[in-house]
Amino acid sequence: MSNIKTILPERFAEEDHPSNPHHSNHVVIHTDGSCIGNPGPGGWAAILQWGSHRREISGRFRETTNNRMELWGAIAALEVLTQPCNIDLYTDSSYVRDGITRWIKGWKKNGWRTANKQPVKNRDLWERLLCALERHQFSQTVTWHWVKGHAGVSLNEEVDQLANQAARSVTINDPVDQG
Repeated sequence: MSNIKTILPERFAEEDHPSNPHHSNHVVIHTDGSCIGNPGPGGWAAILQWGSHRREISGRFRETTNNRMELWGAIAALEVLTQPCNIDLYTDSSYVRDGITRWIKGWKKNGWRTANKQPVKNRDLWERLLCALERHQFSQTVTWHWVKGHAGVSLNEEVDQLANQAARSVTINDPVDQG
């Protein structure tokens, strides 16, 4: 797995961070992932909004899968927040939304095995997502929302464009992300 520093922007400046008392601690996040081929070059993106502020982040890998890019979008958005926040996270990936809200407790209980006794795919990213969520769930809330992709939801369309741009800009020097 690549080091997150190779794909994440620097953390929010203190004065711009959602936990600053002068800002609302409610953050709205839209995430997406994109892969050219599956597997193939991929990109992820997130748009974070709080109060009147907005931040776009994205990253890319030269070899990955679409599901991994969908997970990276959510992980990166949550990891860039250094303080607990109330979060509404929007994704067009039922895999991500259902995985975190419905399946993950069973996977953990079954030793990271599916109901069919198969190893959970992308376990490394699911565990990382859980770690990223811990900061927010103990003192704040994270609400997961599914939106239909390519259905005219403006922020979903924007984050889709950012993820596609990231995937299309992959170079030979970008890391491989295959878990």
